Amino acid sequence: MALSSFILWLLFLAAAPLAVVESIPIYVPGSYKSSLKKDVKNAKPKLPYITQYFPQILDHFTFQPTSYKTFYQKYLINSQHWHKGGPIFVYTGNEGDIEWFASNTGFMLDIAPKFQALLVFIEHRFYGESLPFPEEKLKSAKTLGYLSSQQALADYATLITSLKKNLSSEASPVVVFGGSYGGMLAAWFRLKYPHIAIGALASSAPILQFDDIVPWSSFYDAVSQDFKEASLNCHEVIKGAWTELDGFANKKGGVAELSKIFRACKEISSIYSARDWLWSAFVYTAMVNYPTEANFMKPLPAYPVEEMCKIIDKSPRGATKLSRAFAAASLYYNYSKTEKCFKLEGDEDDHGLQGWNWQACTEMVMPMTCSNESMFPPFPFSYKEFADDCKKQFGVRPREHWITTEFGGKRIKQVLKRFGSNIIFSNGMQDPWSRGSVLNNISSSIVALVTEKGAHHVDFRSATKKDPHWLVEQRRQEMEIIKGWLHEYFMDNSQD
Repeated sequence: MALSSFILWLLFLAAAPLAVVESIPIYVPGSYKSSLKKDVKNAKPKLPYITQYFPQILDHFTFQPTSYKTFYQKYLINSQHWHKGGPIFVYTGNEGDIEWFASNTGFMLDIAPKFQALLVFIEHRFYGESLPFPEEKLKSAKTLGYLSSQQALADYATLITSLKKNLSSEASPVVVFGGSYGGMLAAWFRLKYPHIAIGALASSAPILQFDDIVPWSSFYDAVSQDFKEASLNCHEVIKGAWTELDGFANKKGGVAELSKIFRACKEISSIYSARDWLWSAFVYTAMVNYPTEANFMKPLPAYPVEEMCKIIDKSPRGATKLSRAFAAASLYYNYSKTEKCFKLEGDEDDHGLQGWNWQACTEMVMPMTCSNESMFPPFPFSYKEFADDCKKQFGVRPREHWITTEFGGKRIKQVLKRFGSNIIFSNGMQDPWSRGSVLNNISSSIVALVTEKGAHHVDFRSATKKDPHWLVEQRRQEMEIIKGWLHEYFMDNSQD
């Protein structure tokens, strides 16, 4: 949600043969993939934050002796523009290393001087360095059972409360920010802990991607729509490439031939490695179809979906659909022109895969399907197969409806307008996750800021001179709304 990291996510492929899609966790017998796999292998950027560690309690919801075990939760802090009593802007960490999210959330740094805000980025338990147990023990329900969104929200509440006390600034108003899964946490935090955070900015937060609130095919329908809008021919070529790829499965020497077509660094073990490689490229590119060059997951040009489609549309007339799709997907993996071959198998996942797999197998059940209209091969959803695989992997079965029981989501407008307030849901319709988010105003203070061209939490990226007017305007509206929250808070405080 990346992975994110979206963060970031369960979809299922019921018909054999099945493909593994790296962008969203999908069901494959005996296998899971991360929701938003982040490309974080490069050296970490130098960030303008001080790293701190907070002794966090293991279990906030029981009073057994083991509940009082503590672990050190990492957080980053920047007080450059802050004064005691001023606002505190908190990023509710996603499913990954908090430094990665801080480096890709320049918006908060940009606005800190305007609000004289203290910035705090809190790492999610069981990710990055915030591990309650050694890594080798994070393989079963005995330890992973303490990993949930509810525990994470309680972590944030505990840390923020302690931090304000230690800073002798308990009256400071707190606004929480989050993107993707972190955006879901930000919205839920405002609803669960309104006495701690006066408002939340939730960007690309698919809080409605559960149960049957939105159509299960919405995510892949959105990816397909992005490519169709760029070029109908491009959409049709990609749609036809899967059939050509499947033809190599029963062809003598097909895997070896496919390895050459895909310029694999070493021969792949099956056609599904090539299928996953293509699938991931198209899904991720749709998600990060940013209006300027970016290095969010891979180095990419501005509007990379359009650039992919130009490659397909300009390819030689006699080229196969598969070779044209490969050429387009290569843009995602090799825009910088540094790769002489492609590693289609065995790529390491730096995103906290085991932790997210656990969350997907317990609470974060997001059913997804692929319709016949999609540019991807159609597949249905099978809760039973998913649940059986979770049982096999972790010894647990998912709580299929837990998220909507715990946080709500159904009839959200009728419910939240009666008790919720001060939440911004920002989305760009180029982002496939937008279909599971809030796209219409719920009340005067729970608002939806939606742009036609925006991609995955693009508003959280650092501002540049090349930003289009609609993005500048979206950020301006966000700042004006937050300014209003703070003004109201300080006015109320002055009258107490």
